[in-house]
Amino acid sequence: MNTLKFFKQSNERRNMPTTNRLIHEKSPYLLQHAHNPVDWYPWGDAAFSLAKAAEKPVFLSVGYATCHWCHVMEKESFENAEAAAALNEAFVCIKVDREERPDIDAVYMAACHVISGRGGWPMTVLLTPDKQPFFAATYLPLRSRFGQPGVLDICGQITTLWQSNRGKILDAVSQIGAHLSKSFRYQSSPSLNDSPIQAAHAEITRRFDPRFGGFEPAPKFPSPHRLLFLLQQHERQGDAETLNMVETTLSNMRAGGIWDHVGFGFHRYSTDKQWLLPHFEKMLYDQALMALACLETFRITRNAVYAQTAEEIFTYVLRDMTSEAGAFFTAEDADSEGEEGRFYVWSIDEFRQILGDFSARWETLLHVAPEGNFYDEATRTLSGVNILHMGMPLSEWARRLQVPESELAKEWEEIRRRLFAVRSQRVHPLKDDKVLTDWNGLMVAALAIAARILNRSDYAEAAARAVNFILTTLRDFDGLLYHRYREGQAGISAYADDYAWMIFGLLSLYQADDNPRWLTEAIHLQWLLDADYPDRDSGGYFMNLDPNELPVRPKELYDGAMPSANSVSLVNLTSLYNLTSDRRWMDQATQLATAFSGTVTHQPSAHTFFLTGLAAVLQKGDSY
Repeated sequence: MNTLKFFKQSNERRNMPTTNRLIHEKSPYLLQHAHNPVDWYPWGDAAFSLAKAAEKPVFLSVGYATCHWCHVMEKESFENAEAAAALNEAFVCIKVDREERPDIDAVYMAACHVISGRGGWPMTVLLTPDKQPFFAATYLPLRSRFGQPGVLDICGQITTLWQSNRGKILDAVSQIGAHLSKSFRYQSSPSLNDSPIQAAHAEITRRFDPRFGGFEPAPKFPSPHRLLFLLQQHERQGDAETLNMVETTLSNMRAGGIWDHVGFGFHRYSTDKQWLLPHFEKMLYDQALMALACLETFRITRNAVYAQTAEEIFTYVLRDMTSEAGAFFTAEDADSEGEEGRFYVWSIDEFRQILGDFSARWETLLHVAPEGNFYDEATRTLSGVNILHMGMPLSEWARRLQVPESELAKEWEEIRRRLFAVRSQRVHPLKDDKVLTDWNGLMVAALAIAARILNRSDYAEAAARAVNFILTTLRDFDGLLYHRYREGQAGISAYADDYAWMIFGLLSLYQADDNPRWLTEAIHLQWLLDADYPDRDSGGYFMNLDPNELPVRPKELYDGAMPSANSVSLVNLTSLYNLTSDRRWMDQATQLATAFSGTVTHQPSAHTFFLTGLAAVLQKGDSY
């Protein structure tokens, strides 16, 4: 289903003819809320000027279009007339798409961690009219429960405090601001060595789950940059256990419910330790990073299943997540028809009707049961429908069934096609069809590296189409990048991440097809990044251009779902040195590594992509 049709049907169901100011936005997430009775403003001067004039605090809500719990909070609170009236009375309400404005998200997520000790989306932050935070939380219910404050109660309590005891709020502002100012400061080190690399390796090894793979208890996230770090370490040290951690993780993920066995691609994360029950949204960056991990593992092991997984990821992306012009969309939702996972799960009756004579064997292989295996996350009761998962590689099933693996694979492909044809007729999840420069750069890199490793020129061609779209459509007359494109409009000044990831993609594409244009463009973008985003006092790159829009100017290092611009830039600079033999790039890489090495030494496993660049600096090159 296209985005406009989704919004039209959603609004008809809600029967809310009125609109708020979000109706003029391009973000699918903001448009989802354009018919809420909450009087939403987009982030901007108008909202904060009103807050100052009306002497009201600001209710800042941050999320993204494919976030399940964002949908839950919208349905419970933002579509609720009583809650909307209370919010409108107590606050000036602002909605932000974290994918459009990662700088806003970064600053107030740091505040959320300071205030509540945790983070996530939807994120709710209460601000003074001058943007200073004094309260923060993630998902909030309509009414208080289980010790968690509710939206209605917060409205009443904050109104009372704001009107009768504002000094208490301003005291909190002062204390939080002191901590927030330190959130984007990092420690340098006078010398570089491999001790943080070895410490990260040891820490990740201690956290490894030898049964199911992965490196944390539930919920489990893909963390492919950790896998890439381990693969680099394996190649440099040659130990079998490091490679085993990667293969165990990839094998269990591929066999689990986090992998879409019917239509391909990885879901966002698993709520359990065995990779069975996912949150079903699919993010472009996860596809790109997981493809990179599979490609590197294939290059080292020559095990064809890793190449197959990467190729199937690209099948999904090029089929479902690519615009007519060749750019890549952002994400697909977890929900359809108001239910999480509905698009992806199967009842046993439906399964038997589609498969016919094949059903008995594949009910066993895909763990399809009459009672279902999909647990409702809130009630922990079985829902009567099934998440298809194999639980072990197809080769192991062939061994147990004593049939040739090629025969079983052929049979599975026939069944998969039948299931895919039926599923294609269902109501599809919302597709967030905005185009983000940084996420596109990452997918360009994945396709380009695949072209080189798998000898697939079609992948290089797909990468080049995306690059051409970005460089012609998301650039201004001065050659500066924009961050977002949707419905014919490019907008939002680029972030350091946009430059870093597009450079990463261009360098990967240059190594795939030897077109000198890509190297020239990469060097030009690196010059722009160096000109507009550097922290000239402490080193590294700030995230955004404007030093004064937010309470602090964000500068990120932590490698979250996507590695930070500083980590990627470290890898890029070593690659530029390798490709040009120009010593200044290695000097610049060394300076960048030095600026953060003290912090990285204290938390090495949180910065694994940075450490891949550090390893290349210590080797004087030899990165991706």
